[in-house]
Amino acid sequence: MGILAVIPARAGSKGIPNKNIRFVNGKPLIYYAIRNACSSKLITDVVVSTDSADIEIIARQMGVNVKRRASELAGDDVTLDPVIYDAAKEYGSDYVITMQPTSPTLQVETLDAAIRHCIDGDFDTVVSAINKPHLAWIEKDGVKKPAYKARLNRQYLPPYYLETGAFFISKTSAITSVSRFGAKVDVYELSETEGVDVDSFNDLCQVEMILSRKNIAIYVNGNNKRGIGHIYRALELADEFYVKPDIYYDINQTEKKAFGFTTHNLLPVNGIGELLPKLKSKQYDIFINDILTTTIDYMIAIREALPNSKLINFEDDGEGVYNADLVINALYQDDCTPNVKAGEKYYMASKLFMFYDSIKIKEHVEKVFISFGGADPQNYTDRLLEIITKDKYKNLMFSVVLGREKMNVSELMKYNQYENIEVRFDVRNMPEIMSQCDIGVTSCGRTSYELAMLGVPAIVMAQNQREKKHSFVNNYIGFTYLGLNPRNKRIEASLDTYIKMSEPERERYQKLLLSYDLRNGRKRVMSLINNL
Repeated sequence: MGILAVIPARAGSKGIPNKNIRFVNGKPLIYYAIRNACSSKLITDVVVSTDSADIEIIARQMGVNVKRRASELAGDDVTLDPVIYDAAKEYGSDYVITMQPTSPTLQVETLDAAIRHCIDGDFDTVVSAINKPHLAWIEKDGVKKPAYKARLNRQYLPPYYLETGAFFISKTSAITSVSRFGAKVDVYELSETEGVDVDSFNDLCQVEMILSRKNIAIYVNGNNKRGIGHIYRALELADEFYVKPDIYYDINQTEKKAFGFTTHNLLPVNGIGELLPKLKSKQYDIFINDILTTTIDYMIAIREALPNSKLINFEDDGEGVYNADLVINALYQDDCTPNVKAGEKYYMASKLFMFYDSIKIKEHVEKVFISFGGADPQNYTDRLLEIITKDKYKNLMFSVVLGREKMNVSELMKYNQYENIEVRFDVRNMPEIMSQCDIGVTSCGRTSYELAMLGVPAIVMAQNQREKKHSFVNNYIGFTYLGLNPRNKRIEASLDTYIKMSEPERERYQKLLLSYDLRNGRKRVMSLINNL
């Protein structure tokens, strides 16, 4: 069976000059139609119909035939019907497919599926289309009227198909100089991604984004001992891409509930043995580790599974950093190798914090913020709650936030019986709560950065040996650092000092905290990733 693909591509585009030879994601626009036609398992012949010497050169370099179009077939008012008829009449094909170069996002698998649909269904004509039901209006006798009977949400509207230029499949017997339609016609639905037609510069921008976007995966783990700041960051990072990354987690280390509510694509795996085959089958462009310290053996295994991927590690101070393309360590300062970017300027703040300004320092401390991340393995929260129930604190308000991996939540919620203590669990409005407080008490992880962004002077404590190495949290930049597992007496004494601290002294602390540009960390991180 002979199946001919005709790609009409004239030179005289007015809206986008030289449209068909403009580069999109490193290739001329017409390249994608020619590539699909040549890659098809069903198309037997390919011809480009053009009046352009440049397009002819590109077509011949790609190994396809060219039909030089007569001037009378190259005008603005000429439809495609006579152009296709003119190009197809020299071939004895059974089917002719019109493939416009303005549909570069079409996948060859979709093209072949549509051809099979046409042949198997014995259709005379199959047209590519996208289904875009909308509440539409028409003009009749000079009056605009609704083109619908009832106002419904989009998902309940009847199908409304818009033709695209991706393909127009016709039996050769149906093609004349004035039509490519036969008697039996069907529409083949495309996704909106594959159905983009380049008619404007906005369309050009859209297809550039679609063709250049990457296939991305994130591997992250978090629990009560490790903390869940890694999970928070992974979800924030996933929102920065114009695709929906696959987010893998190990069921032996992480429970799904640690992710909270999310519509991201969460994929559980039973250890590295199950992860590696999945990576091999997907072949991601970018693979991100947020699992703490990596080993050389682990990174070699990932590299073997994904030989063409860019490997990015977060908060990694293990030997595996030498096998990564990029390592981002916002909690450390040491750029030990050229691929490591360290320091607070690479901190990825939560989106919500971008909408809050720094707090105004009051004359006296009135409200204290207390939170120790998602897990609090040292049970600092329990110890603070015992301390602040003392009579000397009864005139102060305390806002205490428990993370979703805290073990004894129900027991700690009982402290709400005190009028000056409010205990919350797994809140979503953290910046709102922080911004209402005058000082904070927290651990050395993500929450300390968030308090710094809002200019809240804070007492900080390490949850483990690793947190002791977090260099941003120190006594020189507006924090009071108490180390790992300080005694209750020291915690209480520091709290008393902060409560009694003068307004000018707290302003000095705030000035130090705000001198660090934490708000642009997201941009810096994404710039590093996108420029790999």
